[in-house]
Amino acid sequence: MADPATETAVYDELVSATKETAMLGAVESLLGWDERTYLPTKAASYRADQQALLSGIIHQHKTAPKIGEAIQTLASSDLASDPNSVVGANIRCLKREYDKKTKVPQELVEALTRATVLGQQSWVEARKNDDFEGFRPQLEEIIRLKIEQAQAVGFEECAYDALLDDYEPEAKTSEVARVLAGLREELAPLVAEIADASQRPDVSILHRNFLTAQQASFGTQAAAKIGFDFDSGRLDVTHHPFCTTLGPNDIRLTTRYDEQFFPSAFFGTLHEAGHGIYEQGLPVDQHGLPAGMYASLGIHESQSRLWENMVGRSEAFWDHFFAPAQKTFSSLADISKDQFYAAINNVSPSLIRVEADEATYNLHIIIRFELEQALVNGECQVADLPAAWNEKYEHYLGITPPNNADGVLQDVHWSAGLFGYFPTYSLGNLYAAQLFNQAEKDLGDFAPQFAKGEFAPLLGWLRENVHQAGQRWPAATLVEKIAGEPIDHKPLIDYLRGKLAPIYGL
Repeated sequence: MADPATETAVYDELVSATKETAMLGAVESLLGWDERTYLPTKAASYRADQQALLSGIIHQHKTAPKIGEAIQTLASSDLASDPNSVVGANIRCLKREYDKKTKVPQELVEALTRATVLGQQSWVEARKNDDFEGFRPQLEEIIRLKIEQAQAVGFEECAYDALLDDYEPEAKTSEVARVLAGLREELAPLVAEIADASQRPDVSILHRNFLTAQQASFGTQAAAKIGFDFDSGRLDVTHHPFCTTLGPNDIRLTTRYDEQFFPSAFFGTLHEAGHGIYEQGLPVDQHGLPAGMYASLGIHESQSRLWENMVGRSEAFWDHFFAPAQKTFSSLADISKDQFYAAINNVSPSLIRVEADEATYNLHIIIRFELEQALVNGECQVADLPAAWNEKYEHYLGITPPNNADGVLQDVHWSAGLFGYFPTYSLGNLYAAQLFNQAEKDLGDFAPQFAKGEFAPLLGWLRENVHQAGQRWPAATLVEKIAGEPIDHKPLIDYLRGKLAPIYGL
C-alpha cells in the first residue's frame, strides 16, 4: 500500500485533473446556454458538431486510464476511510462516475450530444408549428441512443434505473414509483374536494396587461431579494426556462414572458433563482469536484420549488411584495392582496406543467414518469406517444390537450435526452416540504420574517444544511439526516392542505 505522502500526491493530481475537466464542462455548458438563448437557427448543425466534439474530449478526460489508476489507489486508502468527509466523498463519487463512464463508448457520447443539440432545435420549430411528425424522427433517434446508453451502463431491475441514476444517484425506479403512488393516492381526494368547493379565486385578475420590461424588473428585484447574487449571475430569455452553471461565479438564469399572464415569468424566475441560489451556495473551493456539486436533481428541485412555492406563493411573501407589485403594474391597482394571493394559489387541472398549481403539478410529473418508462422498455412507440399522452391527461387530470404544442411537445426535456429527469421534480417537492418543516422547527415561524422582506435566515439555514453538503451524502440520506425521517409524502400533503383549505373554505 502507498504511504500517506504518496496517497496525498495522487489525490492532489486527481483533483487537478478533475477540475481541469470541469472547466471543459463549463465551456460545453456555455455553448449549451448560447444554443438555447441566442444561437441563430441556421447555426444549429455546426453547434451540434462543436458540442459533440467537446463532449467526446470530456469523456476522454473522465475515462483516461490515469484517472482509473488514481481512483484505484485512493479507494482503499486512509483518505477514503470516511466516505462522507470532503475527501472521502470526492473519491467515492469520482469512482462511481468513472465506473459508469468507462462503460459508455465515446462514439455513443458524441452521437447523443449531436442528436440532442439537433433535437432541441427541432423541438423549438415543432412546438411553434404544432408539428409532432416533423419532430418524431429526431425523438426516435434520441430514445434509441438512450436505450443503448442504459444497456451499456447496466442495471439490476430495469433499463430506466440506469437513466434515473444520472439525475438521482442510487435511486431505483421501483422506489420512486412507490413514493409517487402514495402521493397520488392522497392528492386525488384533495383535488376532488377543491373541485367541489363553492369558494373559488378569481383568476382573471392574473390575465391582464403586464409589460415585459416591468415583469423583468420586478422579477429581478424579487430574485435578488431572496438571495440570488446578480454580480455572479444574470437573467435571459429562452423558449423553456432553465438554469445553468458556467463557473463558481457565473450562474445563468432564463425565463420567458407572457404579457397577458403574470405568474408565468415571475414564478418561473423565482424557480430558476432557487436553482441559482443553490449553485451559488456550493463550496467554492471544491468547485468541479463532487463535494462542490449538487447532491442530486431532486435536491436541486427542492431548492427551486421551495423558493418558488413555499416562499414565493406564501401569504407572508406578498405582505411584503404586493404593494411594490401594485406600483409596478397598474393593472393590479384595483386588486386586493387577498384576491391576488388566492389567485396565484388557484387549483385547477391545466395543460401546461410549468404553469400548473402546486396540488396538480405532481400529476403532470407522474404522467411523464410513466410514459418515459413505457418508451424505454418498448411498451410505447414514439408514433403512439401523442395519443398515449392525451389518454393519460384525460385519466389523471380530466382534460385533453387541443393540440400537440400544448400536449406532448410542451417540454424540452426529451429533445435534450433527459430521460429520468422528470421524477426528480416530484422528489424535489417532497424533499422541499420536509426541509422547510425542519427549518421552521429550527428557526421558528418564517411568516413574520417574510412579511418584512427578511429571507436571510432561511437562506443561511439552507446554506449550512443543504448547500455546503455538496455530494457528501446521497440525496435521500441527506434529507433524512437533516429532517430526521426518510422521504415521505405526508409533509407535502399537510402543507398543501394547510395552505389551500382557507382559500377554498374546506
